[in-house]
Amino acid sequence: MHCDAPWFQKRVLDWYDRHGRKTLPWQQDKTPYKVWISEIMLQQTQVNTVIPYFERFMARFPDVHHLAAADQDEVLHLWTGLGYYARARNLHKAAQHLVEHHDGEFPNTVDEVAELPGIGRSTAGAILSLSRGVHAPILDGNVKRVLARFFALDGWTGTTANLKRLWDWSERLTPAERVGDFNQVMMDLGAMVCVRKRPLCDACPLQEECLAYQEGRTHELPASKPKKDKPTRSAWMLILQAPDGRIHLEKRPNSGIWGGLHSFPEFDSRDAAESHLALKGVDHRDQLEDWPSFRHTFSHYHLNIHPLFVPLEQTPPAVSENALWYHPGIAEQIGLSAPVKHLLDHLF
Repeated sequence: MHCDAPWFQKRVLDWYDRHGRKTLPWQQDKTPYKVWISEIMLQQTQVNTVIPYFERFMARFPDVHHLAAADQDEVLHLWTGLGYYARARNLHKAAQHLVEHHDGEFPNTVDEVAELPGIGRSTAGAILSLSRGVHAPILDGNVKRVLARFFALDGWTGTTANLKRLWDWSERLTPAERVGDFNQVMMDLGAMVCVRKRPLCDACPLQEECLAYQEGRTHELPASKPKKDKPTRSAWMLILQAPDGRIHLEKRPNSGIWGGLHSFPEFDSRDAAESHLALKGVDHRDQLEDWPSFRHTFSHYHLNIHPLFVPLEQTPPAVSENALWYHPGIAEQIGLSAPVKHLLDHLF
């Protein structure tokens, strides 16, 4: 390393004492459970967005036992709008594992915690260091950015070689004392000072030893992930409304996009949607309405959504095992994807 660890530790911990975040909801009366929920919610999501979700989640599921005993639909319902729904499904599974195998308590080692669904090495380190002071380095997106700039790391941080370098630096810099504060300040610096665009270098305690700053490369480091053109897909969503206003929704399989959430029946073409209606005996010729199409973008592809609205003259007598008739006014607590919620808001 081009600087000694004690200098680095002192600079960032002094900054934390003056400027670090200490009043966030999950920082009060810290427990491994609170830190866990916050760390999972904060993946790919900004703090200000997470706070109200965290508070609602904790009010309903104040501990591991409450979460483990809940229905998955209710967990997904409270996650609606946060996206990346596999996070919520894994939270639920991990809670059940903790209750079944650890009496609802988190293990004391990073390796054991990292074996839980949805928890990797960095999140396990954050849970144990922030709540129990266990000596464990972390390497979330914010920490990667701070270290990549400080050491002027060339190339994308996600390569095997660069991840090894970043973990090595994180391990060597993480102090034996105040490890929770150190890990928190590293995340704070990445979120508040060493931000992706236009980092606030003059406010950074590491400026004088930061190689990216010295070399005038803060704008280009860390390097972006090599881009691939995202494919585009199309889906026709069938919105069936019963005479009493309820909407037909079907629960999706637990795996795949929007796993475990409720959605409209989805088809690869308008003809396929119409054929489905005919098969179900629904006379739609004068009632089918094409609503404006819109695009929803996932991490790996674009989805062009074409909503087809059908007001029914009568409610079909049978509903499949994975379907229900839904009305927000008498809402069952179910998980909804953002596009489905958007279309339901248009209706109600």
